Amino acid sequence: MKNFLKISIVVFGFLLCFSCNESTKHKTIRLAHGLDVNHSVHKAMLEMAKNLEEASGGKLTIKIYPNQQLGSERECLELLQIGSLDMTKVSVGVMENFAPKMKVLGLPFLFRNKEHSFNVLDGPIGKQLLNEGEKYWLKGLCYYDAGSRSFYTKDRPVKNPEDLKGMKIRVMESATAMDMVRSLGGSPTPISWGELYTSLQQGVVDGAENNPPSFYLSRHYEVCKYYSLDEHTVLPDVLVVGTHFWNSLTEQEQKWLQEAADKSVKYQRKLWAKSEKEALDAVKEAGVEIIHPNKEPFAKEVQSVYNSYKDNKEMYSLIQEIKQTK
Repeated sequence: MKNFLKISIVVFGFLLCFSCNESTKHKTIRLAHGLDVNHSVHKAMLEMAKNLEEASGGKLTIKIYPNQQLGSERECLELLQIGSLDMTKVSVGVMENFAPKMKVLGLPFLFRNKEHSFNVLDGPIGKQLLNEGEKYWLKGLCYYDAGSRSFYTKDRPVKNPEDLKGMKIRVMESATAMDMVRSLGGSPTPISWGELYTSLQQGVVDGAENNPPSFYLSRHYEVCKYYSLDEHTVLPDVLVVGTHFWNSLTEQEQKWLQEAADKSVKYQRKLWAKSEKEALDAVKEAGVEIIHPNKEPFAKEVQSVYNSYKDNKEMYSLIQEIKQTK
């Protein structure tokens, strides 16, 4: 908490010069995230900023701070809560700490395929979950495609669940992710994204799990030479706005921002599909062994994660509703 307060004070002072103009003629939206500028999500945000400025006639502009300039995903969410930042992008795995129902999206092997996941996220269930964090001053605007997460390791490949036993696997600050790794026999170790490369180098963890573009752009492939495409979770990213800022906008301004965000989703999904293939080709060329394990043993082992929800009628009903979505 002491460290967070220190960061908050520094960031608040840094951002004062970018705060919204008291005049209704112009407002600058401060958007921070932890991704590389070559990532499809960052490019989609640039597209959103362009569309928003055009739609609003210059009344709304977006200033983007990438590469964890203003803190980790969790720290950015906390800055949104106190009004020191306006928008951020976080993984659903981190958002579940602020919107508990969102943890359902982190369940392993929940979606049948990408089309199924898009139908859920773009439909009533996805829209309902975007509003789950409002009582914590956080409102979701849209979901960005983050593909499927798979394991990558340093010293030995993961070809079946037994290979994970005894391995320290980096996970996000997500109870669902920790339960999943634990059910497969691994030892889940929460570490911030910015510290992971060094942690892999120094042996703090034996591996991690993420999608191909993140594995590639983070250069984790320089340390981890095994990538096992078990695709255990389809965990989207969420574009989040602080309700302090959202409620300061007029109804028309809210509409402009939401429409620009929705357009950026379509743009990002096209970029993502291309970036996945490019990332896998690049890490393979760099000497990474790509493994395509049988997914059934992994799916069988994680059933205990689902069983833990049987006593929670609301969550269990939501799981069934998602599975039944066509």
